[in-house]
Amino acid sequence: MSIHDIPAIDVHAHYGTVNWGNHDLYNRFVTADAPTVLQRSLDSNIQYTIVSPLLGLRIGYDVIAANIEAAKIMAATEGLLQWVIIDPRIQQTYEQAEEMLKLPKCMGIKVHPEAHGYYMVDHARAIFEFAARHQAIVLTHSGCLHSLPEAMIPFANDFPQITLILAHIGNGYDGDPTHQARAIQAAKHRNVYADSSSSQNIVPGLLEWTVNEVGAERILFGTDTPVYSVPMQRARVDYAELSDQQKQLILRDNSRKLFDLE
Repeated sequence: MSIHDIPAIDVHAHYGTVNWGNHDLYNRFVTADAPTVLQRSLDSNIQYTIVSPLLGLRIGYDVIAANIEAAKIMAATEGLLQWVIIDPRIQQTYEQAEEMLKLPKCMGIKVHPEAHGYYMVDHARAIFEFAARHQAIVLTHSGCLHSLPEAMIPFANDFPQITLILAHIGNGYDGDPTHQARAIQAAKHRNVYADSSSSQNIVPGLLEWTVNEVGAERILFGTDTPVYSVPMQRARVDYAELSDQQKQLILRDNSRKLFDLE
């Protein structure tokens, strides 16, 4: 079997309208509804795509409405799974997460300190305590000053029962591409992963270096679609200078085990 035949699992995707104050044409390029996101994933042989709605993350965001919308869309759409978004300053998002984490298609909690405008270290203990009570996986944006990977590790070490996914390998506010890898190395309980959903992932050698540093078992495939091209992100792993076994771990096996997906 060729590595291209492996049905991948995308742990970091979105759907919805983008309006970032950039050029209107650019915003149109990176906007996609849920059916479009799903079709692009299927075209790249991605079996499951775990999404969070852009309505809950960016300019003019409404986390409450976004979570409700996402749960309805996921329930009706085979192949799409949900991250429930928590803004730790809004208690109702915790209440939503408590209910939605019971849904079969809700895979865990998404937090985005940079988009929502808070510092992760100020709220990480409350987020991790909540996640620990519900045995929930947490995916966080990482690499910006709002969400430094290394700063989250003391909390991950205090809560070994939670799993933390640091988004965007290679993303660093200071240009240092090693933040996510170093954070994984500092985790005491092997409960920290990083995903490949980064524009930096196209840099030759970055994915391979990260795998060499932390092992393919700690890396998850992500695209950050519709912001980035799905087939480009898939090809980056398919054609990486890694063994087929390492590629399969990244594309599918790690996520299948972590999220208990058949």
